[in-house]
This record gives sequence, C-alpha cells and structure tokens, in this order.
Amino acid sequence: MSEKIDRKIGTSRDESAVYAAIDLGTNNCRLLIASPGSGGSNLTILGSYSRIVRLGEGLTSQNRLSAHAMGRTLNALRVCAQRIEACKATRIHCVATEACRRADNGVEFLNRVTQETGLPFEIISPQQEAELTLHGCQPLFSPEKRHTLLFDIGGGSTEIVWANTAHTAHPVLQDTVSFPIGVVTLSETYESNQIDDRRYQQIRADVSALLEPFDTKHKISDAISAGDVQMIGTSGTVTTLGALILNLLRYDRSRVDGLEMNFQTIHRIITNIVQMDPSSRQKIPCIGPDRADLMVMGCAILDAICAKWPVGRLRAADRGIREGLLLEMMEKDRQDKGSSEALTNASFLNAPAGG
Repeated sequence: MSEKIDRKIGTSRDESAVYAAIDLGTNNCRLLIASPGSGGSNLTILGSYSRIVRLGEGLTSQNRLSAHAMGRTLNALRVCAQRIEACKATRIHCVATEACRRADNGVEFLNRVTQETGLPFEIISPQQEAELTLHGCQPLFSPEKRHTLLFDIGGGSTEIVWANTAHTAHPVLQDTVSFPIGVVTLSETYESNQIDDRRYQQIRADVSALLEPFDTKHKISDAISAGDVQMIGTSGTVTTLGALILNLLRYDRSRVDGLEMNFQTIHRIITNIVQMDPSSRQKIPCIGPDRADLMVMGCAILDAICAKWPVGRLRAADRGIREGLLLEMMEKDRQDKGSSEALTNASFLNAPAGG
C-alpha cells in the first residue's frame, strides 16, 4: 500500500508552491501538476499524465463499475500518486464525474482508491463540473463576443455551458445542461465502431432533440445569428480533430490548445473518419486502436452540435476541469494569504507604542 499523500491546506502559498489536480472521468484519468504562473501566465505546468481507463465500461447495462475497469483505473491512479509525491505537491484536489456519479458502487470505489493510494476524491455535480471547466477555459475566451457556448463531450455524458463572457476576466455561467450521452455510452449501445449512415443520422437527430429546449430557453440561435457567440470545445473528440487538421503524427498540446477550426474543415474531417473502415481508423496516429470506436461516436455528437448551432468556427480547448481546480486552489490560497497579511498589518498598527 502506498504511503498516504498529505493534503495540506493553507501551506506553501508562494510561487514555489506545487499544486496537483486529478479529473477522473468515464473514459480518461487525467493529472496536472503546476505552480502559480509568472509574467502574465496563470499556471506553470510541472507535469501531466493522461490514461484511457474506460472506468465506465459496462456501466450502461450493469449500473456498476466492473472489476476490470476499476483495476485499470487504480493502476493509473497509482502512477498519479507517485508523480504527485515526486513533485512534492502540497495542495491536491481530485474529483470524479459521470461514471462515479451513476455507478451504485462509485463511492465504494473511491474509498478504496483513497485507502490504496492516499488520493482524496470527491464526486462533483454537473454544475460544479461546468463551473470548473468554464474557469479552466477562461484564457481562450475572446473579448469580442458577449456569449460563449462551451461544450464537453465526455465518456458518459455531454455538458453544454452557456456563459456571458463580455468581461473575459470574470465570465458568468448563465446555465448548463448535462445529457447522459457520451462516447462510451454510445459505443456500448451500438456495440460497433462502424455504424451505417442511418444509425449515424439517428444519433445526430437524438442529440439535436436534446439540445432544442436549451436553445429555446436562452435564444442561443438568435445570438448566433447576431454574430455574438463564440464556441469552445473541450473534449478528446475536438482536440483529436485539431491534431488531424494540423496533420500531426504525434499529438502536441501546445499546438492544438486554442486552435481555431472552421466548420467546413471540421465537417470534412468528420466525414472522412466516419466513412473509414475500423482498421484504417485505428492506424491514424492521433486516434489509435484504443479510441477508434469512441471517435466515431464523438464525431456524431459534435456533428449534431455544429449543425444545431452554426457559429462557423470552433476553438479547441485541451484544458478544463484540471485547470479549473488548480486555479481555484491558487486563488483561495492567495486570498487566505492576503487576509493573513491584512490581519498582521492591522495588529501591528493597533499595537500600543512601546516606551
């Protein structure tokens, strides 16, 4: 059993402090380690780790996390714990999302994770997930647009965020909606990474129908027609498309994060991916055998989103919950430090004069 990691609160609040955040989703386990940035940067990245674990495999039919899925995830989390210890992180925040929210044994599994790795986890709500993602993507917002339509195509769910970003330093989340449709759930439903056109169009229609009430409620289509909306996509589907558009042989976050893609190019790449046979799709370096089936389902969801909301351009975000968690911890520590210094100064000023 690994030595437990101490989750120290309120320590090491200078620029040398090291923070770690883990986002455990239905398909991926992601770790990011950083310190407060300097020279206008929010974060200085010290390390990262990402592994496809498919924690939600079989969840659609069983409503429980399987032994194999939990084993894969525990192995990845042990690596995360080792890297956090190596970086001597003193502030840690680990969250789990849709798979653990839905699974009957989700809490039981996370308790086991804490016992075996020392990593303290909490299950967050879709609302918290949206707020963290919005915070994490803040550097990508353009001040020229009043509204931001942000979406995250996950393994077990898809989240849509509607935000007022007229003041990019202080984005306001106006509403969010979460649908229990993701790349893993769809892949298990159709049990194939090669779907015919009829099924593909049915998935698009189903997703579009789910988006309709949210669109009507906030008059999103009207805002798009007025040219007042920017679209941000944070998911493996979107970032992989970015890598394919750039013709990358190996994924490069620095080139994909923040990349703007027009809808015509997106549609062309999606069409090529969907029409490929499974073996050809698996050979694409930035997709590979582990994600070939998931990519088709992600394309179907993205295709529906773009058709419903024809903004015309989409910015890829290889960031989200982890960055939001890190920034949240850093901001709290800065505020605590400021309050502590203010109290110290007040005590000094109010101290009786010595004689």
